Amino acid sequence: MKTISGLVVFSHGLESGPWGTKIRRLADIARARGFEVDSLDYSDTRDPEVRVRRLVERKPASAPGPVVLVGSSLGAYVAAVASEAWQPDGLFLLAPAFYIAELPVQEPVPHAGKTVVIHGWRDEIIPARAAFRYADRFKTRLHLFDDEHRLIAALPHIERLFGDFLDEF
Repeated sequence: MKTISGLVVFSHGLESGPWGTKIRRLADIARARGFEVDSLDYSDTRDPEVRVRRLVERKPASAPGPVVLVGSSLGAYVAAVASEAWQPDGLFLLAPAFYIAELPVQEPVPHAGKTVVIHGWRDEIIPARAAFRYADRFKTRLHLFDDEHRLIAALPHIERLFGDFLDEF
């Protein structure tokens, strides 16, 4: 494991908060690799466009190294849409809310050097076929686990994948 400096910005899902279990665990991995971490709080709004604007407005003028946007569920959607403005080095998307009729952008283009999509086969909120469709369309890496939407059972695997992903920068 190499130590570098960079920035990892987390976006939580609709029903979670800025420092939920997954974000705390992944933030520890990022910090151990020398990344600064930030996690936005969207709990005051369910509006995806407000969330995207909030993330875009949080973009620093410059970053100390590689920038990675991480999102879970609606947070993954927010990260992918905001990647157009951020142009991050990486996108790490957990159970992304893609191809949901209520969202303004059905298929957000991943404007990042590297993109990873992680999804649960038994996701009862966003079907796994959405992740497969997105990964196929944009030729991203895709990891599917025997898990549900929250991906709690797969968390040890996700932690390893996230560490490996950060080590690529």
